[in-house]
Amino acid sequence: MTSKSLVLGTRPPGGALEVTATVADRGTDLSLSVDAGQVVAVLGANGAGKSTLLSLLAGLLRPDTGRITLDGQVLADAATGAWMPPHRRRVVLLAQQALLFPHLSAAANVAFGPRSQGQGRRAARDVADRWLAAVDATELADRKPAQLSGGQAQRIAIARALAADPAVLLLDEPMAALDVAVAPAVRQLLRRVLRGSGRTALLVTHDLIDALSLADRVVVIEAGHVVEDGPTRTVLTEPRSAFTARIAGINLITGTAQTTHLVTDTGTIVSGRLDPSCPVGEPAVAMFRPSAVAVHLTEPSGSPRNHLPVTITELEPRGDVVRLHTAPIPAVGALLADVTVAAAADLHLQPGDPVFFAVKATEVSIYSRAR
Repeated sequence: MTSKSLVLGTRPPGGALEVTATVADRGTDLSLSVDAGQVVAVLGANGAGKSTLLSLLAGLLRPDTGRITLDGQVLADAATGAWMPPHRRRVVLLAQQALLFPHLSAAANVAFGPRSQGQGRRAARDVADRWLAAVDATELADRKPAQLSGGQAQRIAIARALAADPAVLLLDEPMAALDVAVAPAVRQLLRRVLRGSGRTALLVTHDLIDALSLADRVVVIEAGHVVEDGPTRTVLTEPRSAFTARIAGINLITGTAQTTHLVTDTGTIVSGRLDPSCPVGEPAVAMFRPSAVAVHLTEPSGSPRNHLPVTITELEPRGDVVRLHTAPIPAVGALLADVTVAAAADLHLQPGDPVFFAVKATEVSIYSRAR
């Protein structure tokens, strides 16, 4: 066992969550189970209900209906009126900003949790020292928050959160307020401490890299409901919602599944391969990658491909390719295509140009739609 893992230790089993809750004025109706020790990334657009979920778990918001439990212990039950106050929940919320106590040193900030739980000054300082070492911040112990950089302050905030020994750690976009150069180091730190401590965590993020590098599982919330839930790789490579497809950089068209194609609400037919688990006649999504799209100035003829008329809105350089963005198409949405720099030059493309996107049916996968 390495010295780092000795510092981190392993938390005893615990941290299983069960959530069934509604908040009427936020249009939220959430149902979610999390196994002990699981790291779950929570994705969704602004206003989808991600922060509402964290507030319900942290005890900052009461559900109108429903029940929330942690390891079988009731945190909130609207039917019986049961309510556990935030400080007794064994749940810690780490926000975008470090929010350190300005009058306390880094070490005293980290020791605050153990002290408030009744530990003596020396024992609490020992806990603080261990977690400061775990986040590579021992040399910062005597500094006040005003003497710390953004990345240093977030390291101390992570140590403070974990020193309280929570069963569940809630992370609300912990890298959002950090400089681009600092975020990767904090992300690596979070990966190490979460894996090393075996702690349950819910990570709200807009960043695909956070989900890929930190989470075992991804939950997607849209309009106050969980619409996707599964292993990180599956959700991000086979998205069933528009939001997930957008952040994963995948084209996704919604409609109704047929044997060999999908039909949109406006009657557009998108030919593709139907997943065996997708029933004919049910809501479905057709998915294809930007790299599978061929771009034509005029509509191709005599081809087995799907042909979609689009209007270019943006040309985005991405290394050795140019990503073409389009204006939204009724019942289809905006689409993406990746073409080589040479192809983009040959086509003389610019924003406002009408073109045709062509995609082979063999490149289109049709799956059941997230409900």
